[in-house]
Amino acid sequence: MTTEITAVVFDLGGVLIDWNPRHLYRRLFGSDESAMERFLVEVCTPEWNARLDAGLPLAQGVAELVAAHPEQAELISAYKARWFEMLGGAFEGTVEILREVRRSGFRTYALSNWSTETFPGTQALYPFLDEMDGILISGEVKVGKPDPAIFREFLARFGLTAAETVFIDDRPENVTVAADLGIMAVQFVDAATLRRDLRDLGLPLAAQAPAIA
Repeated sequence: MTTEITAVVFDLGGVLIDWNPRHLYRRLFGSDESAMERFLVEVCTPEWNARLDAGLPLAQGVAELVAAHPEQAELISAYKARWFEMLGGAFEGTVEILREVRRSGFRTYALSNWSTETFPGTQALYPFLDEMDGILISGEVKVGKPDPAIFREFLARFGLTAAETVFIDDRPENVTVAADLGIMAVQFVDAATLRRDLRDLGLPLAAQAPAIA
């Protein structure tokens, strides 16, 4: 690499944090996996959740869906009332990479689609978030990935240069837009692959994760 990397930016859900509505809805649907999947495709859809991440108040979003699907009111209401049950643990392999990057002297940031209503409580559950140099969530700026506007806002807010910034995300559409803006974009698959990809970019990471004592 001829460009000097100065910052590494992590997505949160799916990269550092195991957020998944199925953690909650498996409890509510029990063994009926197909009914749960239909509910998450047809009612509490990814598109609807993206509107929450972009600033739609949770109460308003839930009310809209309840009006459209009154027979599902209890399940829809759980999306707000029991939101934190959608959180699993941290992806420790990625957290170790984050910390190794920081120990190597690089700045680290987070850029994530997340509601401002739920993020403060989330941040309190994952102390490694406080170790970052900065965090920008979509709910704060009312626009989410993959809209190029949030990437431009992120770079401007933290004074970063696209060509000197690595961005890690599990969604290919987000990686594509970041790359189109000149950011070194890496699609997250798993921690071992990410470690290899970052080493290929010239980051001084160990070839393998350190053994846990």
